[in-house]
Amino acid sequence: MPGDMTADTTTELHALALVCSLKPSPEPSSSELMARQVLDALGEYDVRGETVRVVDHDVKPGVRTNMGEGDEWPWLRAKVLDADILVFATPTWVGHLSSVAQRVLERLDAELSETDDQGRPSMYGKIAVLAVVGNEDGAHKIIADSFQALNDIGFTIPANGGTYWNYEAMNPKDYLDLEKTPDAVEGTTRKLAINAVHAARLLKTRQYPPPG
Repeated sequence: MPGDMTADTTTELHALALVCSLKPSPEPSSSELMARQVLDALGEYDVRGETVRVVDHDVKPGVRTNMGEGDEWPWLRAKVLDADILVFATPTWVGHLSSVAQRVLERLDAELSETDDQGRPSMYGKIAVLAVVGNEDGAHKIIADSFQALNDIGFTIPANGGTYWNYEAMNPKDYLDLEKTPDAVEGTTRKLAINAVHAARLLKTRQYPPPG
């Protein structure tokens, strides 16, 4: 495998893909397809992965870790806490991330008040990468806005940490309908994977210092 740090597979890593499609399972989802492609690329470096389609769960609006009876976010939060790499996958709707993705970011905002036993924010040491898909423009802005939010929350963003696909303007087509993954998307996803694994293994063995 290329890269000295990523070739060291002695450090086990786990990736969680939160798929923020508006479509409930089992309806086909371009966002889920791209998320699984990212997980497949990470899997080449011995990263075990799983996907969760957020809309299948009752995630209440709010900015606390638990919004009370019926809220399924605590279950999802436990999965985020268990993961080393978060794959944040969203479609593009009217030029923006989905409402489901926005809700996930709002719930993750609660982590600003959560710390580990050494006083570090709860998401320190975790890597976040983006997968954005849509048949309209907006991917660059979604990646920029999401990375800013995730970095504020405490996630680490690796080099080339976003992969995306947009179709040409005024001519809608779904990523699911492509005969093959475009070479540019596949190459970008591979760069994302190797850099995410490299950063995750570094942080797994040498965590950020606690606040002074």
